[in-house]
Amino acid sequence: MSDSSWLREVLDIVEQSLAEPELVPAELAARAYLSRYHFDRLVRAALGEPPGAFRRRLLLERAADQLVRTDEQVIDIARTAGYSSPDAFGRAFAAGYGCAPSTYRRSGARRHDLPCPNGIHFHPLGGLRLPAEQRSSTMDVLTRMYDHHVWLTGQIVDRLGRLDDDVLDRPIELSVEGIDDAPTLRGEAERLVRQLEMWVTAVDGGTTISSGPSDPGALRERLDAAAPRFAETVVEPVRDGRADDTFVDATCNPPQTFSLGGVLAHVLTFSAVRRTLAIGALETAGIADLGAGDPMTHVGAAGEDAGHIKRNFE
Repeated sequence: MSDSSWLREVLDIVEQSLAEPELVPAELAARAYLSRYHFDRLVRAALGEPPGAFRRRLLLERAADQLVRTDEQVIDIARTAGYSSPDAFGRAFAAGYGCAPSTYRRSGARRHDLPCPNGIHFHPLGGLRLPAEQRSSTMDVLTRMYDHHVWLTGQIVDRLGRLDDDVLDRPIELSVEGIDDAPTLRGEAERLVRQLEMWVTAVDGGTTISSGPSDPGALRERLDAAAPRFAETVVEPVRDGRADDTFVDATCNPPQTFSLGGVLAHVLTFSAVRRTLAIGALETAGIADLGAGDPMTHVGAAGEDAGHIKRNFE
């Protein structure tokens, strides 16, 4: 068994054990078919913290999440975190978070990560949020998007030979699964905003997505609120080399696992379609000052809108 597969097995064991806070460390080792001594030694070497401390930290992070996300009594949260008394729980919680559980509940915090050497943290619904096995850069994400672009373009070109000229030259009407049916200018603008709201909710561990008003003023307020949070939860970690960090999206039914880089690639790709539709609708309505919405100058290039310039072809 490889080191990575062994570690994944250990993480699965620990993840499943969160539902059994009374479990003793020896039982964790037994589930890995190892002695307590060897299990502790291997886990400490792989994670930088002993298995008992690792599990207690995850249970405390889960308790912090429950304090903010639920109305459960502190005594019940303490019990599910493995503490026999509220006083013991309060001392452990204050040591980790610097305040009493009741104070933390009022804080409304969205992330509950305690300092650790391995970057593995509790994620709502009982899962674990895992760091990438190796660091990656923003350019890695862009490169992968380009690779996907070339692959998908090839797949499209490969299918052209199945169609006759009448079909190939017919004006296109929007009919793409996963994009928007019967698009309107308001609807496309709202979806551009909602997409950011949706992914922020998912990365933060939410389970349901709320929808807001769609009049122009309200959409601007929603965008101003969602954009900085998306930058904080997705863009900045990707910029810091954590594009392959994963999380469980509990808004999906059933929950799905995604990476932060995948989220950014998804948003950029689908929003490009929606932006193009919205800009076209604006131009039809007589508002044409956005040009083609080309990102070329936004990322540092000089020159005209590359979507509108004329080129010389032989």
